[in-house]
Amino acid sequence: MKIKATLDRIPGGMMVVPLLLAATINTFFPNALRIGGFTEALFVNSASALIALFLLIAGTQITFKTAGTSVKKGVTLLTFKWGIGAGIGLIALLLADSNGLFLGLAPLAIIAAMTNSNGGLYIALAGQYGKEDDKAAYPFLALSDGPFLTMVALAIFGTMGFTQGMFTITDFVAVLLPLLVGIAIGNLDKDMGDFLYKGSDKLVPFFAFALGMGINFKSIIQGGISGILLGVLTVLLTGGIGYFIFKWLRWNPIVGTAEGSTAGNAVGTPMAIAAANASFMPMAEIATVQVAASVVTTAILLPIFIGFLAKRLEKKHGKPVKEINATM
Repeated sequence: MKIKATLDRIPGGMMVVPLLLAATINTFFPNALRIGGFTEALFVNSASALIALFLLIAGTQITFKTAGTSVKKGVTLLTFKWGIGAGIGLIALLLADSNGLFLGLAPLAIIAAMTNSNGGLYIALAGQYGKEDDKAAYPFLALSDGPFLTMVALAIFGTMGFTQGMFTITDFVAVLLPLLVGIAIGNLDKDMGDFLYKGSDKLVPFFAFALGMGINFKSIIQGGISGILLGVLTVLLTGGIGYFIFKWLRWNPIVGTAEGSTAGNAVGTPMAIAAANASFMPMAEIATVQVAASVVTTAILLPIFIGFLAKRLEKKHGKPVKEINATM
């Protein structure tokens, strides 16, 4: 049975198939793998640990001379993701109808969904299609976790005051430390770095499965067509524009597209905003279900979209996407 060959033929298959399989199990049989022991530890609760290990291994391939590229890519990813989400959110606020909605979407949902990216999905896609400095850009993306950047956008628009305490330096260090440990190992002993690197790609289907165990297809139903639309727009706009920005900068454009998702923790953002400013409470409930639908939609659609783009690039250049860098 040619499992790997089959997965390789599916756009983003090494990521998409385990994720969808897990999401199906979680939707219809949520307790099937939540039985404790090694089973639950590996198949349900392992995403954070495996992503941290993946990040550490990526760090072993980063030299002090090339670390600057990772910083540039991380800051670029964070900036354009926030800028696009905030800009479209502002347009939605200005053009909202009498019910406070734009195309059936709550502006709060648009900003929350488009400014907050799924770090695990980014790591998986960057690992499959990018290089080590692409993976090492991830810690900067942690700045988009939670409602912090959504509140910054709203504060800039004059809609609410800036709220302190949503993101701390400790949070950033906690994400950055595994990468720094990996960089130290790789620079101290290249052979140890090469030894660890050999197993990095094998982690992808496992943490993809664990990520899928946090997805429930019912969220799409609850969010309705508007929630699906939000997910599609997030992929096409933040992911699509990211593709062209990275292409213009002569970086691997697939990595720029990998930011076109909505993080699972963004689901809590509308309520967090409403808790900080009660004027948002009437929109918080509908925004929450729309963001939840966007989380699921982007998790499914983005790997497929990237797989399609990757196939086109490989056909055009005649070599794997990982080797297509600075040659656009």
